[in-house]
Amino acid sequence: MDNIRFFVGIDDTDHLEEGCTTDKMNNFINHIINNISITISERRLVRLWPFASRRTRGNAALSAILEIHKEDEKIFFDLSEDWFKNLLLEISKHPPSEIPASPALIISKSVLSEDFYWETVTGHVDINTRLIEIEKYNCKIYTGKNNWGIIGASAAIAWIPNKNSTWELIAWRKPTMIGQKRILDLKKVTDLDSRFLDTFLNRDPTKNRGLISPRTPCPVLYGIRGSSYATLKKAHIWLQSNLDFEQCSDYKIHRTNQLSDDHVSPLNGTVVSKISISKGAHSSLSVFSNGRNITLIAFNEGGPVNKLLRSLVPGDMISWTGLFSPIDNSIHLEKLSLYDSVPRILHRPLCCYTSMKSAGNQQSLRCSKCNNKSIKYWVAKDVVTNHIKMVNNWAEPSPSNRRHLSKPLEFEIPLLNNLIS
Repeated sequence: MDNIRFFVGIDDTDHLEEGCTTDKMNNFINHIINNISITISERRLVRLWPFASRRTRGNAALSAILEIHKEDEKIFFDLSEDWFKNLLLEISKHPPSEIPASPALIISKSVLSEDFYWETVTGHVDINTRLIEIEKYNCKIYTGKNNWGIIGASAAIAWIPNKNSTWELIAWRKPTMIGQKRILDLKKVTDLDSRFLDTFLNRDPTKNRGLISPRTPCPVLYGIRGSSYATLKKAHIWLQSNLDFEQCSDYKIHRTNQLSDDHVSPLNGTVVSKISISKGAHSSLSVFSNGRNITLIAFNEGGPVNKLLRSLVPGDMISWTGLFSPIDNSIHLEKLSLYDSVPRILHRPLCCYTSMKSAGNQQSLRCSKCNNKSIKYWVAKDVVTNHIKMVNNWAEPSPSNRRHLSKPLEFEIPLLNNLIS
């Protein structure tokens, strides 16, 4: 029997205070499975550009690759239309919001242009332009009154995973538990690191805080990130084996672009201004890179990145990764490295335990105690950074304050060092 492969994308289904697009995609697939036979090749979760004006709370779009029997094609589209109508009805019950949900469901028989993905994770996308571009493909598009979700849904379909992609297992709460405090054992979450080495960002050791569960009243119980599909499944089963740990209603594993560095670009340059510190303790300065001046910003929450930026002076040569923000036309730093510093002047040379002083214009230095003389020079040293937590000369925020788009330093140091080799 012939099969047909479909690429399905969903985005912009949740309210800022409730709902989750991961849950909606799972509901959609379950709706189809309950009525016809399908094969799921892969589920995907794509984090989008964090400065998008209409970003949803998790700022993620979902996609899946499905195969159905050719004879079920009409039923498949009928089921999809019915499900989407019910979704719109459910969304209409959301509390009023400045950015109301604008869902879209795209079903395509072909992979969309990879440009859709890169445009959507690195900058602003004009909805009218995307609508024109997507007309070239054999897609069935479902939207409500507005169609903003087309941008993220098309990007999720267009994404082509690579060696940098990761995995995330998402477990959802039972409906009766949504809105209540999550019942999680921090000790068990902490043990994930040692028991399942292919998982990461389970907790923030600097704050003794777990990072696998959201802090909003959404349907997600937790999400476990890792580099291995099989390991995530084992980790989830281990968590759920403890009956004192909140039991989930369902779970699924997604390939993701989290921690992939797709959203950021590594660059280097020379510091050309003194540091400026704002009222909120955020730091900024100007660097010269690739023929132009660029403003770098490290927020107070950036911890080690902020501290390292504050230690810089004009002439220092640095490398960084960050996200361009159209709000202030600057780079918001994700990681920072100082690889060649200008000397910091300390004092004149010492003699008799005191600094030697100049004897006058065009005169030598002289010790005020023993009259010993010396040519004029300054004693200097390199910048001191031993008070800043770094990995191989690179600084990054603590796990709690990362966007989880940029690779953690323990995974990325060899690549970053190519910048300065």
